Amino acid sequence: MQNENNLSGKCVVLGVCSSIAVYKACDIVSNLVKMGANVHVIMTENSCKLISPRILQTLSRNQVQTTMWSPIADWKPEHISLAQMADVFVVAPATANTIGNFANGLANDLLSSTYIATKAKVLIAPAMNSNMITHPAVVRNIEVLKNDGVEFVEAEDGMLACGVEGKGRLASIEKIIEAIVNSLK
Repeated sequence: MQNENNLSGKCVVLGVCSSIAVYKACDIVSNLVKMGANVHVIMTENSCKLISPRILQTLSRNQVQTTMWSPIADWKPEHISLAQMADVFVVAPATANTIGNFANGLANDLLSSTYIATKAKVLIAPAMNSNMITHPAVVRNIEVLKNDGVEFVEAEDGMLACGVEGKGRLASIEKIIEAIVNSLK
């Protein structure tokens, strides 16, 4: 009998944005790989200022993509090949900027371009200051994405890195992994 959490043969494309919660992406990648998933990571340029792509490359066992303008190994542009190989497209942590780009159809970086190009199920786990996540513009952008069929792993309440208590903390690794597994059933 196959373990229901076995992700063997499944491709997870994980977008990583520049939230202080970026370090939790390491646990997400590590857990997914242990479950048998083929994980490909796309990091925003600013997320690379918070954590080295080398860490996620080692954990995923795949090259981490950070820009649309890297030399390519073959003729396929990364945003198209990553979009096509994804069984699920996950962004964790997701920032207000990336959520806004997605909601407005902007494709100004590799992560946003891959989102626009994918037909895979999309899961977003936001992480930001409580004033940001409750701002009308961010709330509106999240609603636009939900109406487009994007699923969210809701941010949690708690102490935030900025010292504020409130909603905005990245959902637990367990909840994010559970949402990924459920999306692949």
